Amino acid sequence: MTNGTATPTDLDARLEAHRTELTGYCYRMLGSSFEAEDAVQDTMIRAWRSYDKFEGRSSLRSWLYRIATNVCLDMLTAGNKRARPMDLTESTPLAQAALSPRPDNTWLEPVPDARVLPTTDDPAEAAVAKESVRLAFMAALQRLPAKQRAVLILREVLAWKAAEVAELLDTSVASVNSALQRARATLAEQQEPGAAAAVSDPLDEDQQKLLDRYVAAFEGYDMTALTALLHEDAVMTMPPFDLWLTGVRDITGFMTTLGAPCAGSRLVPVQVNGLPGFAQYKPDPEGGGGFTPWAVQVLEISDGRITGFHCFLDTKRWFPLFGLPLHLEAETDQVEEGA
Repeated sequence: MTNGTATPTDLDARLEAHRTELTGYCYRMLGSSFEAEDAVQDTMIRAWRSYDKFEGRSSLRSWLYRIATNVCLDMLTAGNKRARPMDLTESTPLAQAALSPRPDNTWLEPVPDARVLPTTDDPAEAAVAKESVRLAFMAALQRLPAKQRAVLILREVLAWKAAEVAELLDTSVASVNSALQRARATLAEQQEPGAAAAVSDPLDEDQQKLLDRYVAAFEGYDMTALTALLHEDAVMTMPPFDLWLTGVRDITGFMTTLGAPCAGSRLVPVQVNGLPGFAQYKPDPEGGGGFTPWAVQVLEISDGRITGFHCFLDTKRWFPLFGLPLHLEAETDQVEEGA
């Protein structure tokens, strides 16, 4: 290395110290947990290869964000915008429900909190970070043009100054402020009624009781108990299928018809997208009484009810990402939460 006295080992450690926050940034930009990890790896390789040209005029962190932004903007030139089922189609009545999958790159993906939320001692900073990876906010971000998305994340989520963002994007402060204003206006127009997931950090006593009741209702497949927990306008989604349901009657109706094989499932808590969630294992007909992965569930809560119930079904991708086992033995009541 020609820049200072950094050894390869020292540089590796310095770069790795920024991996989690960079993954969070790239995830917000791209809407995909796997693409975010690819983007960060590309960022690290570019930083390693060009470190001898880094002159220290900015901090290493700022330099890495510049590289990561360019990587993400390159990846977004194809124009792919990841979405939730409700962003693409109308709600389907239960009587017309059909499970039609779409390609993986259609969907906004879930992500483990630990992969994208750096440890911080500042409760306000931690709250903003969690709110900024929640599914509704992530979906709104995906509707912004790529550079507006970068400006909004850097200014509003990461609290960068306008001048710092202007330097990173090689533009003017006026341009940054204009982009931020347009991004804010777009998000305000797209704000959905009840979209805010009112989840405290950590969960307050009432929220924890609600989740405990949900686990009991779901594992017992008790639709009466579940009905009492769901908001009357609750939404259920199941990527990679584009079907989505709204309202307690259609959700519980689906669960007792097309979803009936989920009866007898077990739920393992996970921290996902700044929200409470569960890894769902359903009975394995070939597992000698054990349980097989079925979905990563993400719950949105507001005013003491569950307003969103989002099930990500591609278990071969999600369970390893969350560090979850691909089988539960019948006698296993619980497992350690994944990464």
